[in-house]
Amino acid sequence: MSKPEKKFMCGGIEASIFENEILKSGKSIKIKKVAFQKRYKSQQGWKTTYSLDTNDLPRAILVLSKAYEYLVLNPDSLADKDLGNGEPGG
Repeated sequence: MSKPEKKFMCGGIEASIFENEILKSGKSIKIKKVAFQKRYKSQQGWKTTYSLDTNDLPRAILVLSKAYEYLVLNPDSLADKDLGNGEPGG
């Protein structure tokens, strides 16, 4: 997997922004994607999950809000508006 452009972390909750290149109508365009995960340490070592406990929700909201803020405040980050995904509900 490629290195993320930007990461937002709060405790074990992480949102990472990646740039992907796709073909649309024969044209190569770049879009941003946000990957989300929770890391925790168990007796077997570090684990990753996508399930959240009640106490994880405020942290998840924070890192996802920061990722969204980063994407909309950086003009280069909205390359995906060509796909109709640049605006909320788009």
